[in-house]
Amino acid sequence: MKYYKSLSKFLALLLLSLSLASGCGQQKAADSATAPTRISPGVSQEAEDVPDASLESEDALKNSPAALDYSNPANWANLESEEVPGKEADVFFICPSVYGGSPDACNMSLSDEDTKESFAGAINMEKGIYDDNCRFFAPYYRQIGLNVYEMEEADREPYLAVAYFDAKAAFEYYMEHYNNGRPIILAGFSQGADLCIRLMKDCFAGEDRMAQLVACYAIGWRITSEELEQYPHLKVASGEWDTGVIVSFNSEAEEVSDSLIIPEGVKTLAINPLNWKTDSTPADKSQNLGACFTDYSGEITSEIPELTGAYIDSERGALKVTDVTPQEYPAGLSIFEDGVYHLYDYQFFYRNLEENVGVRIQAFLEQ
Repeated sequence: MKYYKSLSKFLALLLLSLSLASGCGQQKAADSATAPTRISPGVSQEAEDVPDASLESEDALKNSPAALDYSNPANWANLESEEVPGKEADVFFICPSVYGGSPDACNMSLSDEDTKESFAGAINMEKGIYDDNCRFFAPYYRQIGLNVYEMEEADREPYLAVAYFDAKAAFEYYMEHYNNGRPIILAGFSQGADLCIRLMKDCFAGEDRMAQLVACYAIGWRITSEELEQYPHLKVASGEWDTGVIVSFNSEAEEVSDSLIIPEGVKTLAINPLNWKTDSTPADKSQNLGACFTDYSGEITSEIPELTGAYIDSERGALKVTDVTPQEYPAGLSIFEDGVYHLYDYQFFYRNLEENVGVRIQAFLEQ
């Protein structure tokens, strides 16, 4: 097997956390971010204390005692609030899953300093893709533990509502206090991508917000045609240059037909980050500008040009990765079968994504 030191700490911490997690009790947050006791519509009695963020008005979100104080820089993993020459856009980035969960807490506590260290490190692993062109904003939030993904999808929602409640509060604070009319990129990976799509549904229906959006890089989560029908302001990327769109894909081996991200029978919408096509046109590995494997400082510890090609599966919408094997790149988490390359979505296509961020910003500025 080919193991990369750049991912070893990330995987080890996730696996250790997951091994300690076996279900969730009622939410009993131990820090000042505890949600108010109430029962939201559609949420079971067992999930009281959990805000249904999708039903909160913007005013309620800002004034709720459940909202973290995002005026406090300590509640941001990255806060690049000063103007920086050459950085003409902002990235609002939502961290992927790093918290394993525990029987007593399905949502990460912001008093958990070890997990916060992993949280910041996981952000750094993707930060370089956006750093050249953008100021970078990434809030801490009470993300769900990996054990929540072992639940039925409907049962996850009360805990995801907590995570989204924080993400939206941070985004609205950023918009009010830091954005100042600048172009916006939403970006995230895995759980962060899911929350980015929720922000798109909830906060970008107005023309003023959409006019600021360069793109939403929601990588490692699905977006379906049914969602586009329900939220007509959402558009998925159709090429390399379009703006105001969602850029999304999920990497897997050719033999995979079912996963947590794309369950069997579900079709996600995607774009190929090598040729920027949405059909099944294959991209040869020669189009791969460089796979980059990064550590928790964000340093690239290994770079492999032309690592792999890819094509979009016409039935699942998954990005089929053609020139690597599950033995070389194991799934790494028990919630995924080998052949699901979820942990490598950013890593396999790092340089192509980095280039594309610049391309879309330039296209936005030229409009």
